[in-house]
Amino acid sequence: MPHKALTQEQKAYFKHLLSQTLEELVKEAGGTATSGDALDDQGRDLIDQASLETNRILSFRIRERDGRLAQKIKSALSKLEDGTFGICEECGTPIPEKRLRARPIAVLCIECKEKQENEERIKEADPDRI
Repeated sequence: MPHKALTQEQKAYFKHLLSQTLEELVKEAGGTATSGDALDDQGRDLIDQASLETNRILSFRIRERDGRLAQKIKSALSKLEDGTFGICEECGTPIPEKRLRARPIAVLCIECKEKQENEERIKEADPDRI
């Protein structure tokens, strides 16, 4: 199915938005990568040690999540370059601009995303169901 190509203005908007978001992620990652990691655990009571370990785990999860988001942003920027940005990876229809503005890393149109989420709910409810 033919799709309506993004205008130069739309491409510039999304490129700026995605690049700016990626830059902010990189800055934040640099600031949180070492916070609290260099502190010595000796001399701390068990509660302090448990709290520190919880903070380390949380920090790791945040960095992991941010890393996945960075990859999605890089993929979206690449799609902007090759002309496939804003096209549903499942059905090939254009993703509405309103959705892209709300979630510029979206790779599925609303209908395909809802279908995917419904399938995931079914699998979670009955993992043996194929």
